[in-house]
Amino acid sequence: RKKSPKPTMYEPKNILITGAAGFIASHVTTRLIDSYPSYKIVALDKVDYCSTFKNLQSCASSPNFKFIKGDIATADIVNHILIEEEIDTIMHFAAQTHVDNSFGNSMEFTYNNIYGTHVLLEACRVTNCVKRFIHVSTDEVYGETDLEADIGNHEASQLLPTNPYSATKAGAEMLVMAYHRSYGLPIITSRGNNVYGPNQYPEKLVPKFILLAMKGEKLPIHGDGSNVRSYLHCEDVAEAFDVILHKGEIGQVYNIGTKKERSVLDVAEDICKLFKLNPKDVIEFVQDRPFNDKRYFLDDQKLKQLGWEERTPWEEGLKMTIDWYIKNPDWWGDVSTALNPHPRFSAINLSDEAQWSFQYGYSRLARSYTEVGRKNSGLKFLIYGRTGWIGGLLGKLCEEERIDWEYGRGRLEDRKSLMEDMRRVMPTHVLSAAGVTGRPNVDWCESHKVETIRTNVVGTLTLADVCKEHGLYMMNFATGCIFEYDKEHPLGSGIGFKEEDKPNFIGSFYSKTKAMVEDLLKNYDNVCTLRVRMPISSDLSNPRNFITKISRYNKVVNIPNSMTVLDELLPISIEMAKRNLKGIWNFTNPGVISHNQILELFRDYIDPKFKWENFDLGEQAKVIVAPRSNNEMDASKLKNEFPDLLSIRDSIIKFVFEPNKKT
Repeated sequence: RKKSPKPTMYEPKNILITGAAGFIASHVTTRLIDSYPSYKIVALDKVDYCSTFKNLQSCASSPNFKFIKGDIATADIVNHILIEEEIDTIMHFAAQTHVDNSFGNSMEFTYNNIYGTHVLLEACRVTNCVKRFIHVSTDEVYGETDLEADIGNHEASQLLPTNPYSATKAGAEMLVMAYHRSYGLPIITSRGNNVYGPNQYPEKLVPKFILLAMKGEKLPIHGDGSNVRSYLHCEDVAEAFDVILHKGEIGQVYNIGTKKERSVLDVAEDICKLFKLNPKDVIEFVQDRPFNDKRYFLDDQKLKQLGWEERTPWEEGLKMTIDWYIKNPDWWGDVSTALNPHPRFSAINLSDEAQWSFQYGYSRLARSYTEVGRKNSGLKFLIYGRTGWIGGLLGKLCEEERIDWEYGRGRLEDRKSLMEDMRRVMPTHVLSAAGVTGRPNVDWCESHKVETIRTNVVGTLTLADVCKEHGLYMMNFATGCIFEYDKEHPLGSGIGFKEEDKPNFIGSFYSKTKAMVEDLLKNYDNVCTLRVRMPISSDLSNPRNFITKISRYNKVVNIPNSMTVLDELLPISIEMAKRNLKGIWNFTNPGVISHNQILELFRDYIDPKFKWENFDLGEQAKVIVAPRSNNEMDASKLKNEFPDLLSIRDSIIKFVFEPNKKT
């Protein structure tokens, strides 16, 4: 290798660190803040599921630190920051990085890792103010290293990625290289081994195994555990970026690696040893990934020539990491989804219009040019409620069933924008899951009555009227929280409220508006109203999930109620739209289930140590603003139309607790 000239020290003034609230970047940010008080650090992060401002809390009081919540894929934000903050240096960490997630949601990785990087590069080109751009890549771009190889991949090795994540990182590198060569952007690229340490989101191997060991649960190993990885402690990696920032040479690539390798089985056994657990009792071998590289091995000499070296021994670093997680077990909140052997993370918030277009536009475009043999030819669904829970799930269901669909862009109370949606989309069916339920609950509506009326009443009626004018079918996801137990429908009697019964619950302003609009919608013969109650799904990490809510309360009431299991009933709603079913429907599973019965199942299936306390309605009234609806709804009309519909208890067990079973 040609010997490089002795590097000169680069001194930045204003540094933009993207993805700064994530794991590695937060340690780099903290190190720079502590070591270089003359540098101004601007931290940019959209605060996704695997990042948190808590990772940067030690920096918050520093006068040379500024945090901006935003997405690198939003060009206006990036351009503004570069100019306003007079940025001369970028350290680009922001990325989706978990391989398991990339197998199930690869478009998300393309959007963040390639498109996001492209936006950043273009901003640098246009503003022409950046003197150094450090692009953070991964060792996975090299692909699998032969198990017998004793020489690691050097920086000039061919890129041969093997999974969607590493392919997007390699793609980003190609863009970075092109901008360096075409426009002279001052680029430096790093490619690093696995990193571990405090603050890491537990979808990654080391923190996942630590938290599972703390809970006394099995440690799931993909395949036979023979896959080999190299691990560096986060403090050593932060020091490596310090060296690359100051001594790295423009146009060069630097591996951040270690020659010390460990198999996944070795890592599990080392963690068992520190927790004094018997590996044979704790380790569990599970189905492997679709493709799992056997080994990544780097040549680490180039960075060492700049003066960097690994300092933290594995045993010492692992013990420090375990100690941190023991002291901070709730740093990430509820991470039960991440701790699954094969996480099915789907809660990524696609609230940005461009991101939705990117994620779903290309898949629809591709299908329009290929013969996919659609069963549902001729259907076109227009869905409102894009950023809501049910609205998001409806979009995914349409994708799965290959139904052509789009989200509405207009606001419900704005008739002109709804008319524009109808002209643009030309739907056959309109589904509305839009509405105000409160932030974080219905108590919000008590002090925001005009906003509640505007959306729940004016907006819903305007949409129904526009649909009527266009001869369109409309399905409205409403609520069953407009009834309460009374003399004719006493608690425990099994006598439920029917579709034709008049609402009798006026305890909350939210329920008043929903009952009001339901009554008015009876005059529109093109509308199907679905009364949803206390919605439940298999995603126990979702804070809107009724099971998730009550499992987090200090105390709960214990009253039998009708409820809606979305995993079973939302596909039925799609079928109801296809059948053009109209009128009012109690959209709940047959029967009732109490809070205690649900929490007993939660204990039996999820957490054997789970405990809870009850309180009565009088005690509950002291901690809420508006009373809550409790009732049983008669689901016989829905059951007659769909005879296979399960009772509420059976549905919860089948769709929620069995798939999430841990005990």
